Amino acid sequence: MVRARRIWVAAAALLAVAGASPGVAVAHSQPAGRTGELTAQDGTPLPPGWRLSGGGSAPQLVWRSDRPVPMGDARVEFRSGGELLGVPRPGADGHTFRLPLDGRRPTELRGLQVWSGGQRLDARATHGAASAARLPAPLPANGVDPGRPGAYRTKTGEYALTSVRLPGFTAPVEMRAVVVAPVGASGKRPLALFLHGRHYTCYKGREDITGDWPCKGGTKPVPSHRGYLRDQKLLASQGYVTVSVSANGINGQDFAAEDGGAQARSSLVRLHLARWAGWAEHPETAPKVVREAPRADLSRVLLVGHSRGGEGVNRAALDSLAPPPAEQDGYHGPVRWHIRGTVLIGPTLFGQNPVPDVPSVSILPGCDGDVSDLQGQVYVDGTRAVGNGTALHSAVYVIGANHNFFNSEWTPGQAAAPAEDDFSDDPQHHDPVCGKRAATRLTADQQHRAGSTYIAAAARLFLAGDDRVRPLLDGSGRRAPSADPARVLSHAVGARRAGGFLPDGGVSVTGGKLCAAVDPRPARTCLGATAKGSSPHFAMWETDREAGRHAIALRWTRAGTPARVTAKAPVTLSGSTALALRLFVPPNSRGTQLDVSLTDASGKKARLGRIKRDGLPGSERTASYWAQEVRVPLTAATRAGLDLGSVKSLELTSRSATGRAWLMDVWGWRPGTPAVRTDALPRVDVGRATVDEGDSGVHTYRVPVRVTGRGGSGQVRLYVIDPVSGTVKGRLVTVPAGSDGIDVPVEVKGNTRYGTDLSYDVLVKAVHGVVVGSYGGGLTVHDDDPAPKMTVTPVAGKVTEGRSLKWRVSLSEPVDVDMSALFQVAPATAPELSTKDVPARWLRDISGAKPDPERPLSKVDGLYLWADVPAGRTSVDVVLPTVKDRVREATEKVRFRQTDPRTGEPQAGGLELSGSVLNAS
Repeated sequence: MVRARRIWVAAAALLAVAGASPGVAVAHSQPAGRTGELTAQDGTPLPPGWRLSGGGSAPQLVWRSDRPVPMGDARVEFRSGGELLGVPRPGADGHTFRLPLDGRRPTELRGLQVWSGGQRLDARATHGAASAARLPAPLPANGVDPGRPGAYRTKTGEYALTSVRLPGFTAPVEMRAVVVAPVGASGKRPLALFLHGRHYTCYKGREDITGDWPCKGGTKPVPSHRGYLRDQKLLASQGYVTVSVSANGINGQDFAAEDGGAQARSSLVRLHLARWAGWAEHPETAPKVVREAPRADLSRVLLVGHSRGGEGVNRAALDSLAPPPAEQDGYHGPVRWHIRGTVLIGPTLFGQNPVPDVPSVSILPGCDGDVSDLQGQVYVDGTRAVGNGTALHSAVYVIGANHNFFNSEWTPGQAAAPAEDDFSDDPQHHDPVCGKRAATRLTADQQHRAGSTYIAAAARLFLAGDDRVRPLLDGSGRRAPSADPARVLSHAVGARRAGGFLPDGGVSVTGGKLCAAVDPRPARTCLGATAKGSSPHFAMWETDREAGRHAIALRWTRAGTPARVTAKAPVTLSGSTALALRLFVPPNSRGTQLDVSLTDASGKKARLGRIKRDGLPGSERTASYWAQEVRVPLTAATRAGLDLGSVKSLELTSRSATGRAWLMDVWGWRPGTPAVRTDALPRVDVGRATVDEGDSGVHTYRVPVRVTGRGGSGQVRLYVIDPVSGTVKGRLVTVPAGSDGIDVPVEVKGNTRYGTDLSYDVLVKAVHGVVVGSYGGGLTVHDDDPAPKMTVTPVAGKVTEGRSLKWRVSLSEPVDVDMSALFQVAPATAPELSTKDVPARWLRDISGAKPDPERPLSKVDGLYLWADVPAGRTSVDVVLPTVKDRVREATEKVRFRQTDPRTGEPQAGGLELSGSVLNAS
């Protein structure tokens, strides 16, 4: 699992002695089933909906949503101050999320937040004035339309094989798939394999749906794998054999996987491919539906993955080139297939390590309500300079498309199981771009038709080698009429792009700003907090700032303002026919104009032409700051005698009065799709090890970071997260040729004081000449010391009214974490202290109750007292104030019993706080 990045003072108090002594660890929280208010050390309240549970060595931070959170592909993340704490485990109720904590204690609490796919879940969206969005004009039609059905009839059938066991998963995973194949096609046929994403797994009727696995009696598996039949039938009619595999067994168990299940999905895909390779050699062993289909050509394979399925097929492509560590993998046979390309639909990319030398098309839904940050853009941006650059990596932006409707089994009115529109529109404040009534929003059928068309375009380019469909995918500004009325835009890197200016390639900027894609500092970040919406190019990773991810921000207040980008060393544009710029302007803006000029190393300058660009339709909830590709012919540079083999700088001069723009990169471009060269690159995988803390001394351990495979030297960025402060230290690491690992030492100081486990997390991202499989791991230090004993001593157990009762909660020895106990009011010997015998404000603050009608304190629901012993100390006093009244009465009693925070029930053998209040008159 992804472990907690930080623990607060309040949260660390959970680490007390449940199960080891009468004390129970809890901090400023309520027992199970109640929502309590957490406070930091300075008393600052935390957001509502949070509580702490568990005890002993397994404390948990718990958040409960006031509305259901659908099971989707984006991870639910807990954050503090913009930094990732960890990925919680979802509860079966669809509302509750729990994150095991790893004992990190900063000195102050900066606030809790819940995010998923770039959107806050624990805060209602704000609504400003919304105006109707405008669609861009239709692009010219491409000469070839891949969305038209082919000449073949199709045949559909399913196979179900023996389930398999995958590393890290308790229950077996199904080997089930639906096949759609052409009828009457001769010879071997290319194979397209589909993998669905993370969705509900089991259902009953039209209401009940769960994420269980295996499915319980009376429920049926959600047939997510049958959601791409329309896409499969289109491809089969064009002569491709297609198979869509089921992955419910992974979806129901991947909450515990540190990589979100990417390695498991890769294993499942390759297990199916291995079966297909065997069936191609021995057709008589194949299931009936496969025997009746044309023989599959495993030298031409296209993988299509939706959401987490996209990340799964990306990993499968990597694992087919460079095998993963055997203990992490569920497939151990030979690779008897060649993956020619991938199609990734609304994909996740938690690791942000795309495969550089396998071509890809990433379909980005403009109204994605699940993976809302459109992190799949990194499948394009993250490949730059990593591999050899011959593979085309395309991003296809579909205006008005949501996440779910690319799968008919996730679409209301078409699905067998309950389904929903993932973009939840506020009926009181309809989103101007993605609301159901918005002119820019696509219907389910329109969206699925567009998806089918662009999947077919990728198949035709990557498997059939038909370069005539490339203009649909590479930013050439053409459309496929079959996808109408959808507005679909594209840009790309790789293929025949060369030279150029990359913000991460050592450029200097004047008249603009070299900005950071991910950085909390307003002066450094590319897109500040005032932006209306977000950018897929700046999707966050697991750190709050990253080196090596930049863009160039332009801002001007008058026409004629120049911005110059100068390369560290001259770049060559020889052989290119145009300059291709990936550039975006604010959503809904119109009329941005910039002149483009180049200067060579001798100082000669040529103006190439003027570019014009409008912003995409966008709202505060969309990721519409997306770069469109603009091309300027290089003919003017050639006429001016510019040395295109030695270009030193690029200049962009504003021709509109005011405006903003962001430049992602600039390339020399020429048409065509080259043969992809798959270089042997070393592979890096981060593992996780667990060691005991020990009683004394300082011991040095090493995080298991392995390097395998052939190839030359490469570079990665390596980040180590300190478990105490939460700070992240990053460094650029060279991976020498022939290396078998990266040295990441961790010093562990032993002691005999009770504490909590600490997790030194390590993250790795490829920079150049290397690929990364398992991107996250680390060293977990297990605290092996016994918990102290907790006792209670009355300090003022009998007082007159108007004074405070006081008890001292003590530990037998100091420990390294805050420790707390929770006490719930219980019936006492009559007469009991009543709601009129304590301050009204105190009663309200502690329990939310009012004094009237007067009643015994034991009848007040939710009345608890807290004992929080700070780390390093051995005691704390618990106080109950009383008020003096004019009523003559007998001595009154009060009693509190220690409560198990996991159940809300009194703890057997637990501590008690009891006291008496005497009449003052």
